[in-house]
Amino acid sequence: MKILVLNSGSSSVKYQLLDMPQGTRMASGDVTRIGMSAAVLAHRAFDKPEVKISGEILDHIMAIEFVVSILLSPNHGVIKDKSEIEAIGHRVVHGGEEFTSSALIDSQFLDKIKECIELAPLHNPHNLRGINACKKILPDAPQVGVFDTALYSNMPKYAYIYPLPYILYKKYQIRRYGFHGMSHYYVSRRAGQILNRTRESMKIITVHLGNGCSMSAHDMGVAVDTSMGFTPLEGLMMGTRCGDIDPAIILNVMGREELSLHEANTLLNKHSGLQGVSGLSSDMRDIQSAVEAGNEQAKLALDIYCYRIRKYIGAYAVAMGGVDCIVFTAGIGENSAIVREMCCQGLDFFGAELDKAKNAEAVRKEGIISKDGAKVKILAIPTNEELVIAEDTYKIVSGKKN
Repeated sequence: MKILVLNSGSSSVKYQLLDMPQGTRMASGDVTRIGMSAAVLAHRAFDKPEVKISGEILDHIMAIEFVVSILLSPNHGVIKDKSEIEAIGHRVVHGGEEFTSSALIDSQFLDKIKECIELAPLHNPHNLRGINACKKILPDAPQVGVFDTALYSNMPKYAYIYPLPYILYKKYQIRRYGFHGMSHYYVSRRAGQILNRTRESMKIITVHLGNGCSMSAHDMGVAVDTSMGFTPLEGLMMGTRCGDIDPAIILNVMGREELSLHEANTLLNKHSGLQGVSGLSSDMRDIQSAVEAGNEQAKLALDIYCYRIRKYIGAYAVAMGGVDCIVFTAGIGENSAIVREMCCQGLDFFGAELDKAKNAEAVRKEGIISKDGAKVKILAIPTNEELVIAEDTYKIVSGKKN
């Protein structure tokens, strides 16, 4: 079954076409700058060179029409008729408390997702645009929604309820939801495969480090805690997000600087994190280059970033009563040996001993980077959220057909 996986953002659509259940990637790419005159489609078929097409792509319908057209292209495509796309899997960021697992998309599904927009106003509306575009372009293909938040539906209540008046949870569903769930699930499962064990037999800490960063604690197959909360702002220091801070700080700054709610939100989400502390960039590659050049602000930003990750590793090890392995993933987690090394400093006391030579070699590839015989295994694993989406889509659509 050929499944088209889509991740629709405000001005972009990322896609993969996979042949399931084998999980073979046939083609992938993205459409960027949707709504602008110089939109770009970058497409990579399995056995063909990358191609880029620039043009005017006004909305998500046009973007997905471009995607289907290039998949059908005699020169760059991998299918001959759009009917070969038998199902579509969508990344949906927020499922609230309603969706605890992936679901077939129908009118009832769409109504419930619209209710979740208030919880994820920057993400769910764009996910819905991708779904509605596919209804017009590929009306015969069943669609499935796969949720970032679903992994955390079994968190214990003491881990997801905030110490605020309980009525706020009852009225507005203010609680810890967690994000990056598909990435954390994939790498925790893959870690088990690499170590010849199962996810259900281990205590695993997963560390997703991209422009957005989050960590999760997996206790015998259940995600029992995660660093992102009601929104993706909580937790680790990120590219432009502050992560954990004293909540009184923003009240103080809003008063002193006379900031509006919108301005305060922008400060915390767009001008903080690596960007805010370094004053240079939100890109870890730029930060590392600046550190090598002797920039003290960049060094401070890097130190804070890695220190906070170490604190969460310690907290999750205690929360689970131990840890069997620690997994680094996503853009920074997969590619920065320096960040991984700094995050593992001081962890030897509970058996997490990094092998510097293995760590240096594990760039853009998976592998065990802890010392031979270490009690706690440390791994670097490239994430594959698209495969998780395709797997769930295949299971749901196959079950419907049967």
